[in-house]
Amino acid sequence: MHPSRNVLGGKLIPCSHDPKTGFFRDGCCNTSDEDGGSHTICTQVTQEFLSFSYACGNDLSTPMPQFNFPGLQPGDRWCVCAGRWKQAMDAGFAAPVILECTHEAALEYVTLEDLKKHALRVN
Repeated sequence: MHPSRNVLGGKLIPCSHDPKTGFFRDGCCNTSDEDGGSHTICTQVTQEFLSFSYACGNDLSTPMPQFNFPGLQPGDRWCVCAGRWKQAMDAGFAAPVILECTHEAALEYVTLEDLKKHALRVN
């Protein structure tokens, strides 16, 4: 098995262990065929992004203990669905991206240029 790669071509590094994120809750934005939402973009969520997501029917703020989901607050890092992030970007509400933690599979949905425009930091 090959290590997961980030959008910059390097090794994918963890996005967040507190709260524990990722489709597999392994702290990384890893993906597989089972991940229909492509939870591949590591963001540092903002209130604007959370409000936009809520308005689109995806409440990321409310804790859901039955799914081991603590609910997010502005400043938390989280692996978000690539399609939702692009939708938020197109509407002007994209959350900042951590490129080193964003899985290369996100490039199926968004361009590296767009991710870099919203990057928290770039190597």
